[in-house]
Amino acid sequence: MNLYEKLCDLLGEESVFADEPMSRHTTFRIGGPADYFTVPGDTDDVKKVIDLCKKEEVPYYILGNGSNLLVGDKGYRGVIIQIYKNMSEIHTDGNRIFAQAGALLSKVAAEALSHSLKGFEFASGIPGTLGGAVMMNAGAYGGEMKQVLESARVLTPEGEIKTLKEEELDLGYRTSVIAKKNYIVLEAVIRLETGDAESIRSYMEELKEKRVTKQPLEYPSAGSTFKRPEGYFAGKLIEDAGLRGFQVGNAQVSQKHCGFVINRGGATAAEVISLMGQVADKVEAASGVRLEPEVKRIGEF
Repeated sequence: MNLYEKLCDLLGEESVFADEPMSRHTTFRIGGPADYFTVPGDTDDVKKVIDLCKKEEVPYYILGNGSNLLVGDKGYRGVIIQIYKNMSEIHTDGNRIFAQAGALLSKVAAEALSHSLKGFEFASGIPGTLGGAVMMNAGAYGGEMKQVLESARVLTPEGEIKTLKEEELDLGYRTSVIAKKNYIVLEAVIRLETGDAESIRSYMEELKEKRVTKQPLEYPSAGSTFKRPEGYFAGKLIEDAGLRGFQVGNAQVSQKHCGFVINRGGATAAEVISLMGQVADKVEAASGVRLEPEVKRIGEF
C-alpha cells in the first residue's frame, strides 16, 4: 500500500485528503497543497498517524485552526495532522474547565461565561485553538495562558502521554516547554475564579469592541505578525518607520494596525515573506531594533 492507502486504513477515507490546499486551513488564506491532510478523531488516532509517519520517514505537522501560520506557496511535503473540531470537547467542574486541544478559545471563553467564571475574557477573541494557545502561551489585553492554566496533557515525541503542571510548562513570552520539546497538547485544565456573569459579559464585549475598531478583522491575516520587542511595540516601530499601508503585491501592512500583515486578496506566501523582510530591515534602519516574526512558517517557499 502507498502512504495514502495506509492513512485511509488507519483513519478511514473520510478523514484523509491528498493534495489539500492549505489556504483552506489557515486564517491567512495562503498556502499550497499538503501532500496529505488528516483529521484524527482521538488521541489514539494521533499516535497511529505519527507512528506511521515515523516508520515511513515522512515529515508531519500538528495543525489547529491555522491562526498563526504561513504555509509556503509550494505546499507541505508530508502529513498535516489537524487537531481541531474532532477533538474539541469542553466541560466544567466547579471553577475548572477541562478542554481538548482542538477547542476554540472563543468556545472555552463562552463556557467560562456560562458558568460565571472570570479570568479567561482576554482569550475570547483570539482566533486559535486551546492546543496552540497552551504551546505558545498566547495572550492579549494584559492576560495570558500562564495566568489561568493549571495543567496540560501532552504527547511526547517518544509516544508517551504525560500530564504537566503549570510550573513544569516553562511558560514564557510566546513559548513553553511544549514548543521547545516538540510535545503535542492533547488536553488542558483551566482554573478560573467565580465572578459575576454580567460583568464578565460586559468585559468580553468591551474587548470585542477594541478588536473590531483597532484590528483589521475584515482581511485574512495570521494575527500579530511580529513578536513584541522588549520595551517596544512592534506596531508602533513599524508606524514610526513610515510603513503604514506598505505593500508587496497583495500583502500589506494594515492601515488599521501596523502590527498586522494582511492578505488583501490573492496574496502569496512569497509576497508576505518579502514584505516581512523589508519591514524588519526598514524598522532596524530607523530604530536599531530588529523585529522577529511571531508567525510560524512551514512548507516550501
